[in-house]
Amino acid sequence: MFPSMPNDDPWDAEASQQVARMNPGRPKAGFYGAVPEEEGGDRPDSADHEDDEFEEIPIATVRPRLSAAIGGFAALLAIALVIGAHATGPGSRVSYAIVLFGVQLLGLLAWTMALHPPAAGATAAIVAVTALATDYLAVTGEDALLPLIWVTLGGFAVTLVAQMIRAEDRQRARDSWRTTLIIVSGATAYSIMILLVREPLGAQAILVCCTGAGVALLTARLTDAVFPKPRIALQVPRGATGIVLGAMLGTLAASLLGSYLVLPFTPAKGAVLGLVAAVAAHLIDLAVNFGEAGRRLAGEAPTFWLARHMQGPLGGFALTAFAAYSLVHLYLT
Repeated sequence: MFPSMPNDDPWDAEASQQVARMNPGRPKAGFYGAVPEEEGGDRPDSADHEDDEFEEIPIATVRPRLSAAIGGFAALLAIALVIGAHATGPGSRVSYAIVLFGVQLLGLLAWTMALHPPAAGATAAIVAVTALATDYLAVTGEDALLPLIWVTLGGFAVTLVAQMIRAEDRQRARDSWRTTLIIVSGATAYSIMILLVREPLGAQAILVCCTGAGVALLTARLTDAVFPKPRIALQVPRGATGIVLGAMLGTLAASLLGSYLVLPFTPAKGAVLGLVAAVAAHLIDLAVNFGEAGRRLAGEAPTFWLARHMQGPLGGFALTAFAAYSLVHLYLT
C-alpha cells in the first residue's frame, strides 16, 4: 500500500466544484462544457433589428382644398368678431354677447368631439353654463378680469366632480384634467372681448389683434395649399413657409391699421399687437395639428372631420382675446 499523496492536480473534482461555485452561470466551453451552446437564439435577428431601426414613418397628405377652407373659416371668424365689436354700443352689449355665445358653443362642440373628455355630455353641459355665466358677468358686472377667472375655475371644478361620478370615467378624469381645463378656458376666453368693448381702446385693440391673427391664419393655410414646404413634421400637413409668411403679413396688416388709428396707436404699437396675436393664433393652430397627429399615430378613431378642423382657428382666437386684453392693460396704457 502506497501512502496517500496530496493531490496536486488543480483540476480535480473538489477544485472544480469550488470554481463552479465561484463562477455561477453557464459553463465555459471546454472540458466541462465540451459542446458550446448556440447563441443564435439569444441574439435578435438582423432583419428584425433593421426593421425596428428603419421603421417607416407615415407621411400626412396635404389637402389643398381643406387648407383653403380652414383659412377661409379663420378669416370669416375674424371679420365677425371685428364687426361685432364695432357695432356694439353702451346699450347693445347683449347682442355682442349673443354672437360670442354662439361662437363659444361652436368651439365647445368642436373641442368636445375632438378631444373626447370623460363624461362628454355632462362636460359639455357644464362648460356651456359656465360660458353663459362669464358672458353675463362681462355684460353686467364690473370691468375686471378676476371675476371671469373665478367663474372659470369654478366651472372647471364642477366639471371634474361630474367626471368622477361614474367608475369608468374616474380613471380617465385623473389623466385628462388638462384637456378639461383647455375646454373650459377656451370657451370662457371669448367673454374677455365683452370686457374689451367696454373700454375706450378695446374695440380698436380687437380690430388690430383679430386682423393680425386672421391674416396670419389665412395666409398660412393658403400657402400650405400651394407650397407646404419645408414640412414642420412628416405627420403634420403644415409647412414652415406658410407659418413664417403668415406671421409677417399679419404683423404688416396690424402695423398699417396702427398708422390709421388714433393715439396711442402707432405703426410700431400696431405691429407689436399684430405680431403677438399672430404668434398666439399660430401656436394654438399648430398645437391642434400635432395633437391630431399624435392621436392618429396612437390608433384612436378619428372624430367628425368638421370638428377636427374648426378647433384650430377657434382656439387661436380664444387665446388672441386674452392676449388683446393683456396688451391693452400692460402695453397700450
